Amino acid sequence: MDMQGTRQLAITQQLAWDALNDPEVLKKCLAGCDRFEPTGDDTYNVGMAVKVGPVSAKFSGKVTISEMTPPSGYRLAFEGQGGVAGFGKGSSAVTLTPNDAGCELGYTVSAQVGGKIAQLGQRLIDGAAKSMADDFFKRFDNEMQLRHAPPPADAEADAAVAPAEGGEAATDEGAKPGLWARLRGKS
Repeated sequence: MDMQGTRQLAITQQLAWDALNDPEVLKKCLAGCDRFEPTGDDTYNVGMAVKVGPVSAKFSGKVTISEMTPPSGYRLAFEGQGGVAGFGKGSSAVTLTPNDAGCELGYTVSAQVGGKIAQLGQRLIDGAAKSMADDFFKRFDNEMQLRHAPPPADAEADAAVAPAEGGEAATDEGAKPGLWARLRGKS
């Protein structure tokens, strides 16, 4: 299986690089991943549940990063065993190119699968791989928005002291008055 694509990211090249090298971010963004642990220089043990068509399995494996050129990209190799469901192994190249909107992430993946998963047929495998990639990028975009999105334009106005019902500033244990009024539904 071979796959390639690009995604526009609304964050800087450096922020994308940092996130793509953070095991916790990767664990959150890979659906079914319950383990993404460093084991040495640029090597990680990974555990994740994968479902391809009617075949579900818990895969254990490792990811090794190489040819790093911070913050522009790297290559990685992966391999995993899913018991009787089969195995997966392959490599990927990731590039980050800055642009006016943030940066563009480019990727290529070359992978092989074996066992029961391989018996499902190439179209089903390719569809599952594309779905996993789309899900990763959706989760990655959401995580980056949570971590790096600028505050809403009206956040400063809400933080200012605003009179609550009756003309007095409402507070609760040091909460910002604008927020407190909004939480009470009286803004």
